[in-house]
Amino acid sequence: MKPVHTFAEPRLPGVSGLFYPADPGELRQMVEGFTQEAVAPAGGSFKAYVLPHAGYPYSGPVAGTGYRCVRAEYDRIRRVVLLGPSHRMAFRGLATSRHDAFATPLGEVGVDLEAVESIRGLPQVLELDRAHRGEHSLEVHLPFLQVALDDFQLVPLVVGDATEGEVAEVLERLWGGDETLVIVSSDLSHYHTYENACDLDRVTAQKILALEPVNPEQACGAVPLDGLLQVSRDRGMTWRQLDLRNSGDTAGTRDRVVGYGAFAGR
Repeated sequence: MKPVHTFAEPRLPGVSGLFYPADPGELRQMVEGFTQEAVAPAGGSFKAYVLPHAGYPYSGPVAGTGYRCVRAEYDRIRRVVLLGPSHRMAFRGLATSRHDAFATPLGEVGVDLEAVESIRGLPQVLELDRAHRGEHSLEVHLPFLQVALDDFQLVPLVVGDATEGEVAEVLERLWGGDETLVIVSSDLSHYHTYENACDLDRVTAQKILALEPVNPEQACGAVPLDGLLQVSRDRGMTWRQLDLRNSGDTAGTRDRVVGYGAFAGR
């Protein structure tokens, strides 16, 4: 059953021209470049990913590593559950949106309204369009998904203050089968020197691979990530590191860097 109250107009881009190009041709070329330059790992398909969300010159090469794998699964994936942390406002729970589509310069991505309705009754889920307005943690993934997948619907969730159990409960309800992909949007350490960041992010990567919870100082998307790791433990999933770099490796100086990782689980 579809929700009764929706906005007919799409959620408009908030960081187009800032985090990624506003010109559709330039944007598609950039995304295709990141994915084509990445090395795809051997060994089959993945159910879930943890991928970064910074400006494309900085995190795009690392995100492209994950989306190279997603592209290989374009024929099976019909729904993407996308969770990212809130950067612009504080709130309790996980925020859905009333918009029936999310727009980028490459077009509109339809929202899976029935999937949103299936979680609407959970006490930790709220309808909060303001949490989505201008939030980049989900938006920057949409052009990658549009290039990687032919036809899919989105379940967009901005995550505020929540427990890992609350996130896990939402994920379990949305888990689905092979048609559903789960992506948690998160960067890693913030504003350390290059050497310190490499050490810190290496420890965080080890925790993710061991399915151990991380904290917000290790990953800004720790809340949704920890929920996904709980589901991974419950389901006996294994995780793989696809890429681990920082802005000092991609497009920035090395005095104050931000860490980025690409991880895949099945």
